[in-house]
Amino acid sequence: MEMLQILIPSRLIGERVDAALAEMLPDFSRSKITQWIKSGDALINKKSFKPKDKVKGDEIVFLTLNQKKNNDWEPEKIQLDIVFEDNDIIVINKQYGLVTHPGAGNWSGTLANALLYYDSSLSLLDRAGIVHRLDKNTSGLMVIARNEKSQKYLVEQLQSHSVEREYSALVYGHMIAGGSIDEPIGRDPKDRIKQAILSSGKEALTHYRIIDRFKSHTHVKAILETGRTHQIRVHLSHIGHSLIGDPMYGGRVRYPKKADDELKQELLNFKRQALHSKKLSLIHPDSGELMSWKAPLPDDMMRLLNTLAKFDST
Repeated sequence: MEMLQILIPSRLIGERVDAALAEMLPDFSRSKITQWIKSGDALINKKSFKPKDKVKGDEIVFLTLNQKKNNDWEPEKIQLDIVFEDNDIIVINKQYGLVTHPGAGNWSGTLANALLYYDSSLSLLDRAGIVHRLDKNTSGLMVIARNEKSQKYLVEQLQSHSVEREYSALVYGHMIAGGSIDEPIGRDPKDRIKQAILSSGKEALTHYRIIDRFKSHTHVKAILETGRTHQIRVHLSHIGHSLIGDPMYGGRVRYPKKADDELKQELLNFKRQALHSKKLSLIHPDSGELMSWKAPLPDDMMRLLNTLAKFDST
């Protein structure tokens, strides 16, 4: 347990106390500071206060930093593919089939459970240090924060769109050229599990470029400007090029004309959206260095690509 005394200077008179504390404690997020205020870990003159209370000037805030767990998730021994790690971040190549963190229907066997087993100190961070997510059946690169400062910094980078995330996707249809999709996304009012293009949704921007074309399919590079739930899946489906293996936004399996048995079986047996987080670039929270990582396509997507190329050559 650590006790801090923070003097709020008179120049912040009239500001909300939570905002003032956020300025005085740049290594911690405002949501964490609000949590401390509401839990009574932050006191003024030994009395509790509300986040929205105004600064009167020269208050001394007594803050108790309790090293307590932020969740009840259990550590589980699940294999992780660690691409990079240091004292501030962990970069992993997530396998498809792994849910990011516990939730309805998936209270165990998740990436968060695996991370807590790998590094027990992550239990002191919100969401075990996870700052963004990949869908269960999307594979590829993710970054995890190892301390409060890194978590706050990475969240701010994600919010300002300065984290570069590049994906590889295999889609139905023969694309002619790349482009950008700027369409807002929100929860589908007819199906609460799905996302949809909605005028009332949140801003969503995806850039896509062609990597390779096949007779009836295309290998696409997708770059996210924003990070909405199911963004690439929704956007590419919207322009008529849904992902292979995506039952939610792609519908039934479609075979090209004169498809041979090998290709039919490969398409039929591909049971997840053909989407992989291939490249991740960010500014390191401590060094300020631009860092970048790449993860090769997983075996199932490589096998599908090879089958498509083989069919095209016949």
